[in-house]
Amino acid sequence: MHCLRTGGAFLICLAVASGLPAQEEDVKIQADVVYGHKFGLALTLDVFQPQTNANGAGVLFMVSGGWYSNWQPPEKMQGMFKPLTDKGFTVFAVRHGSSPKFGIPEAVEDVRRAVRYIRVNAERFGVDPQRLGVYGYSAGGHLSLMLGTASDEGNPRADDLVLQAGNRVQAVVAVVAPTDLRIMVRQAPDRLPAYDRFPALDLPLDEAAGVSPLVHVTADDAPTLLIAGDADDLVPVKHSRDIQAAFQAQGVPSQLVEIAGAGHGFRGEDAARATSELVAWFEKHLATP
Repeated sequence: MHCLRTGGAFLICLAVASGLPAQEEDVKIQADVVYGHKFGLALTLDVFQPQTNANGAGVLFMVSGGWYSNWQPPEKMQGMFKPLTDKGFTVFAVRHGSSPKFGIPEAVEDVRRAVRYIRVNAERFGVDPQRLGVYGYSAGGHLSLMLGTASDEGNPRADDLVLQAGNRVQAVVAVVAPTDLRIMVRQAPDRLPAYDRFPALDLPLDEAAGVSPLVHVTADDAPTLLIAGDADDLVPVKHSRDIQAAFQAQGVPSQLVEIAGAGHGFRGEDAARATSELVAWFEKHLATP
């Protein structure tokens, strides 16, 4: 069993093979790849590239919980990505500027840049620039949904080659994800007291809409899988139900998987089911050109 605390309050435990070596021979790890800079600091990602059965698709994992983005040795994260790398996906573990130093709008811009960077360097990473997916848990799911609903085609006049590239993705999986920050920020009436421990939510109410995926749903959004526990008392399942209804109204390919009795974190059979659904979604929408 491999348990990952993504930051904040979200914990997911995944069943993986025991006794794995630090780095499996069939997966090449490129650690701390710099995809940008801010305030003199590097923005980094780790690459987990299968060596024997690569299918040419890339999947970005948002390293974020509570909009904190913590570093750990990539070898310790590899077990979490094994269900994807075993199927031939190249996985990119993307870290953004972390709360409390950086806010949610800045995190969104960071992960947009990560997609642009990977697309520009697709040949280097052995992936198809038009077969990129993204997933995450909790705040990482929120950032995934922002990439699925509120991306752009890039600025062809930008001096920075990376900024010329688009940041659209072709598939999204969002697990227990906040979708409407207008009901979560400090100025929101009737917000849950639990949100007081997340500095990132100290965001003006009039700015919350700009970083709320629910507000940005349109017919051209990426196919999206939502996974949520119906007993989640931190990010109630209503977040997922509301954006699923919006996707359906716009004709966006989407699915909501509700896990009965699960809260804001999955273990055992619930975690195994979530992982199976996630992998199957990417296989359906990304695995073949």
